[in-house]
Amino acid sequence: MTNTPRPKLADVARVAGVSTGTASKALTGRGALRRDTRERVLAAAEKLGYEPNVAALGLVSGRSYTVGLITSDQLGRFSVPVMLGAEDSLATGQMAILFCDAREDPVRERHWIRTLSARNVDGILVTSLRSDPRPSLSDLVSVPVVYAYSPSERPDDISVVPDDAQGGRLAGDHLLEVGRTRLAYVGGPASYTASHLRLRGFREALAAAGLDLTTAPLFVSWEEEAGRQAARMLLRRGDEFDGVFCASDQIARGLIDELSSAGVSVPDDVAVVGFDNWDIMTLASRPPITSIDMNLTKVGDVAARLLTEAIAGEASPGEHRVECTLIVRGSTV
Repeated sequence: MTNTPRPKLADVARVAGVSTGTASKALTGRGALRRDTRERVLAAAEKLGYEPNVAALGLVSGRSYTVGLITSDQLGRFSVPVMLGAEDSLATGQMAILFCDAREDPVRERHWIRTLSARNVDGILVTSLRSDPRPSLSDLVSVPVVYAYSPSERPDDISVVPDDAQGGRLAGDHLLEVGRTRLAYVGGPASYTASHLRLRGFREALAAAGLDLTTAPLFVSWEEEAGRQAARMLLRRGDEFDGVFCASDQIARGLIDELSSAGVSVPDDVAVVGFDNWDIMTLASRPPITSIDMNLTKVGDVAARLLTEAIAGEASPGEHRVECTLIVRGSTV
């Protein structure tokens, strides 16, 4: 029985069609390389099962091959999908993640920044429970920082966010496609940027069809009970509506429950679209809720890739938007 020899750096270079030096730079994050070249080398390494000696790479490159992930999302509702996407991306480059829970406490957040800096992390990912812009941390550290889901207030930082406005357009286009023309909007709190971005996209879709909302938009809290209250408010207004776009699945579920209690059939009388594609809400509802998926795993993947590139000296400052996806269920068809 013969043992298959472990693949070497030269094998990776050969499969990727690059020199050994270029393969080394791609795997260690050194030097300025084209993005497609770096990705080709990483793909070749994964295909061959090449496992570099991380300790040796650290001595050569001066890097720790670890990144910190700071989150203030205690429940993990948004940070866990982001983290999973980031982990998948970083694992390709032999990078490890140190997870830090700031618990929405600026003091704890600064503690973790000091801790991660002391551990010589190569970069930091930051995410949060809220999608609103957050204070920048970039002046507090000497390594690249990328913000995922919760963008930085500084436009020259690197931020990756779901495209809320595009998600709103998806919701509007879908309701129009299923024949609804008298449409209402129930957003989250008016203080949240996402509430207005989703409304903007929704209205853009309606305007393209020569329509507007049949009644003034409502802004409520994100909970189910707020959805029930919104349904009662819409019914009391007396404006006819045959479709509603809700800015969260929780709002949508409460609204559907209240409409059903009032004898309004969903989707026969009123079609409803939610936002988040949170299966705990969408699948437990009767009928199941058509929803907009923010693709948070993709947000994490893109954020990790941009962080890796920034560590290699190829930063792409600005806000990067990840497109949302429509998931059709029984609340609209």
